[in-house]
Amino acid sequence: MENKLKALQDNAKVEISASDSMEALEKTRVKYLGKKGELTEVLRGMGSLAAEERPIIGKMANEVRETMETLLEEAKKVLKNKALEQQLASEAIDITMPGKKIEIGKKHPLTQGLDELKNIFIGMGFKVAEGPEVETVYYNFDALNAPANHPSRDISDTFYINKDVILRPQTSPVQVRVMERVKPPIRIIAPGRCFRNDTPDATHSPMFHQLEGLVVDKGITLGDLKGTLEVFAKEFLGSHTEIKFRPHYFPFTEPSAEIDASCFKCGGEGCGFCKGEGWIELLGAGMVHPNVLRNCGIDPEIYSGFAFGMGIDRLVMLKYGIDDIRLFFENDMRFLNQF
Repeated sequence: MENKLKALQDNAKVEISASDSMEALEKTRVKYLGKKGELTEVLRGMGSLAAEERPIIGKMANEVRETMETLLEEAKKVLKNKALEQQLASEAIDITMPGKKIEIGKKHPLTQGLDELKNIFIGMGFKVAEGPEVETVYYNFDALNAPANHPSRDISDTFYINKDVILRPQTSPVQVRVMERVKPPIRIIAPGRCFRNDTPDATHSPMFHQLEGLVVDKGITLGDLKGTLEVFAKEFLGSHTEIKFRPHYFPFTEPSAEIDASCFKCGGEGCGFCKGEGWIELLGAGMVHPNVLRNCGIDPEIYSGFAFGMGIDRLVMLKYGIDDIRLFFENDMRFLNQF
């Protein structure tokens, strides 16, 4: 029995050393130490031994088992380390190879234009206000003194979700919401996305960006509006830029005006950019209509104010000489990388 146990140990040692994979090692373990393994078969024959031999053979069998288990654990560690080394070698990165070029993103030209506009007006003491893009008819038309038959209310101009809810065609509702919530003095700009039922072409898009401004306080005059817009025009288009007011009509301002700026390409002399007129249409503005103030709970006998609105897309197009508004939304990197 002793010779048989010694032979088992020697054979197991050889087979464990020869195992070149975890699967082969597991087969060797089962062969010798499994429920039907060779060592187990030897131990089952201990019943035929004399009583004085059993402790000796039992002790030797346990030593053989421990030796086999130790050899198996050591072989398992060797195989694991070998597999890890092979994995590291196969996944090694050759740092001498040139790396892949990483494309660095940058701000969209509309975002650049908006940031510049915000910096100009924040520098004049304005705060930025925001409001919902899905708006009610009341805030977009009724509170802004737009009559029931005004063309802008028509479905051909405005996107209706239902009879009372629309996609805002302007950021003017933000002004109403601020005036309802905040007591004068008020000095805010309201930038954001707007939506109109326009067929896309070089100068029209169903989605565009607008920035509106509002000032309400005691003693605000048309002169304050003119001074504010002069500072804006000179900062955005150049220090030699001049502006002029042309009478116009807006339901939410009275008096109202379209504001033109001298052409920053030719200095007002007339060129192809300004179509020989020397002036470029810039934005709309006026004094806040008393009815709008009343609708927001502000007494027009005590307070007055002015408002203005400009298309961010149009201003960026003017400044950079872009001739098609659709380029802003096509994600063509050949276009975007120019800014």
